[in-house]
Amino acid sequence: MSLRITVIGTGYLGATHAACMAELGFEVLGLDTDPKKVEQLSAGILPFHEPGLPELLKKHTTTGRLRFTTSYEEAGAWGDVHFIAVGTPQKAGDHAADMTYVDNATTALAANITKNALIVGKSTVPVGTARRLQELVKSVAKTSVNVELLWNPEFLREGFAVHDTLTPDRLVVGGGTVEAVATLRRVYASALSLDTPFITTDLETAELVKVAANAFLATKISFINAFAEVTEHAGGDIRVLADAIGLDKRIGRRFLNAGVGFGGGCLPKDIRALQARVSELGLDRTMRFLSEVDEINLRRRERVVHLATEILGELDGRTIAVLGVAFKPNSDDVRDSPALDVAAQLYNAGADVSIYDPEAMNNARARFPRLNYADSMDDALRGSHLTILLTEWEEFTSLVPQQLEALVESNSIIDGRNVLDPQTWTERGWRFESLGRRSESVLISSSQ
Repeated sequence: MSLRITVIGTGYLGATHAACMAELGFEVLGLDTDPKKVEQLSAGILPFHEPGLPELLKKHTTTGRLRFTTSYEEAGAWGDVHFIAVGTPQKAGDHAADMTYVDNATTALAANITKNALIVGKSTVPVGTARRLQELVKSVAKTSVNVELLWNPEFLREGFAVHDTLTPDRLVVGGGTVEAVATLRRVYASALSLDTPFITTDLETAELVKVAANAFLATKISFINAFAEVTEHAGGDIRVLADAIGLDKRIGRRFLNAGVGFGGGCLPKDIRALQARVSELGLDRTMRFLSEVDEINLRRRERVVHLATEILGELDGRTIAVLGVAFKPNSDDVRDSPALDVAAQLYNAGADVSIYDPEAMNNARARFPRLNYADSMDDALRGSHLTILLTEWEEFTSLVPQQLEALVESNSIIDGRNVLDPQTWTERGWRFESLGRRSESVLISSSQ
């Protein structure tokens, strides 16, 4: 018998998982408590940017393989495997994760399940959550049905979420009986046919895998940015340094790109939630280093503002073009975006900030409506005293000075992602600043 799948929560994770499960051949029902979101998704309209996902959504809502509802009663009676994919945002005024959405979704779902079924958590949660939810499910589920809870963390990269769901680099499942795990093997049969590693473990390990991966990546990014602070003062080229240590197979080159730092909806909140959780466990010193990882990351944003001040003398009344406000390319996500944070800091210092981003304009405008949002890159650049590249969209990384010179008021640029060739710009007479290199070292290298 074919499995019916529900996905509880249709934000970034949930909508992606639902559409990809439909692509794998399953009948899928997505549930959300927001009627407007359900209406949009049912019409095949994706409310956020993710390459490849709009096509899958439209395809499977058209065929009827993928449907959406606001009814827990309908989902509980219909599904065999229920994926929990709701958000776990950072609590206001606290580092801890807000578990309200996970708790409410699990409770409402379990109370409405009318046949033997699995509840599979995919949300990123503090360790110990799944064990607590198991007891919650037992307390609210009907005694006439058997409902098991497992944990199956997601490892999606924004911009590559469809690929990462359909062809993951690993699958981790925590908890569950042999029969329950076998059911998840049926769900992921396509990936397993490609020899994708399938790791079975306990609930706690499954919960920790995701936050451990994010903590490691955040640490690696802040590590190279800490050395960028050194090279900015002592001299040196952070890109060459990263290339050299990246050739060591024990280290690797990925995530050693110095720049304005990390952001988004996962890394910042996950490392903070991890610190809060281990503190609750009485291990205050164990993850203390993550506080410094976070602080280094935030200092990189301040460094861009300081560079802008050094170049312009003062920010008040000066026009600054900001290229990119999404936290990364191929995304419209501005949650904890270093780029948008820098733009806001420049504005608060008195600058007239003109922003352009290929996808994130609406989300940025919703968060900081007082900034100027240009209709095009040329409009953002026109009359600017300083250009700052903060998100490495392809149309920005391929820029050459000649594209800007007829538009800008002053030939000054900050490369906040270390993606431009400094020699190309300095030879045209531009003042070129980047993160991890002193300006004089750029001039020396460009003259060789």
